[in-house]
Amino acid sequence: MKLRRMTLTALFVAMCAVGGLIKIPSAVGSLALDTVPALVSAAFLPPVFSGIASMLGHTASAMYAGFPLGPFHVIIALEMFVIILIFASMHQAGFSVMKWVFFVIANGLLAPLPFYFLVSPAFFIGILPSIVVATVLNAVVAAVVLPALKHVVVDRMGALR
Repeated sequence: MKLRRMTLTALFVAMCAVGGLIKIPSAVGSLALDTVPALVSAAFLPPVFSGIASMLGHTASAMYAGFPLGPFHVIIALEMFVIILIFASMHQAGFSVMKWVFFVIANGLLAPLPFYFLVSPAFFIGILPSIVVATVLNAVVAAVVLPALKHVVVDRMGALR
């Protein structure tokens, strides 16, 4: 079972890395669809493994963009880990609407907040619209894909947890 989880986690990390190639135009070059597979992984993996997939997926996406925020990407990767960990926990607890509200607020508004203090208020205000749009886009794509997967592989969704 551990090998199965590790293999699935590696698969979702790879899909996050591919999603990182689909960039969302913004002032920060690392915004991409790298979070969609991590959100979908909440149905297949325990929350910690979904968080790991998101953290590594963001790292790959930032690498493709040339790490535009330098070492701050470590902070972002850790934030992504925590956000997806909580999202996956909410998914498994059955919070069908609140998990999406949490994701959009946490990733779109709260995650960029440290940059208000670390970089500048102007930087925070400048990147906020792009991050909110990218967050909503990632959530919408995942919200469309996730229910479709339930109909395709109903028996596997419960067996992999």
